[in-house]
Amino acid sequence: MSIFFTQTMLEYLITSKTRVKLLLKFFLNSRTTAYLRNLETEFGESTNAIRQELNRFEKAGLLISSFSGNKKVFQANTDHPYFLDIHRILIKQVGIDQIIDEVVLRSGNLRKAYITGDFAQGKPGKVIDILLVGNHFNLAFLANLVEQTEKNISLKIRYNTIMPGHEDEYIKHGENTMLIWTSED
Repeated sequence: MSIFFTQTMLEYLITSKTRVKLLLKFFLNSRTTAYLRNLETEFGESTNAIRQELNRFEKAGLLISSFSGNKKVFQANTDHPYFLDIHRILIKQVGIDQIIDEVVLRSGNLRKAYITGDFAQGKPGKVIDILLVGNHFNLAFLANLVEQTEKNISLKIRYNTIMPGHEDEYIKHGENTMLIWTSED
């Protein structure tokens, strides 16, 4: 079983709440993009605090930016040497790694695992939506595993299991989903 961070652990390590929100926003799903004003609305914080953190991340090379009209749009720099490390820490922080590891070891034939919903869009909320693709899942074990994981993190986990080949019924075209595990790895 792997070790994972609780949300409060990450907040102890990184004292800036704005910085933690930005890490979650950009590094859980590398396809996430945002600009200053929509971050202000989403986070409910001042543009000044957000701008300072964005500038720090960009100066460190963790974020890249481009212009869309008059808006400066930010995105994680997936070529940065620490990108994968930060991504893995955040996956551990929300407890997803533990669920996937245990499901692979003990419960059915997992082919793929996705994060959908707010977390896949880089909007950390109170619920993580996970889509597990495979067959012969031990649903009682899975429910117990999710319950135990929820006790260790401050989030609710909502999961769905589907048979291989049915992803299109659950993942709408263009929806921001994040493949987090595949048996092809």
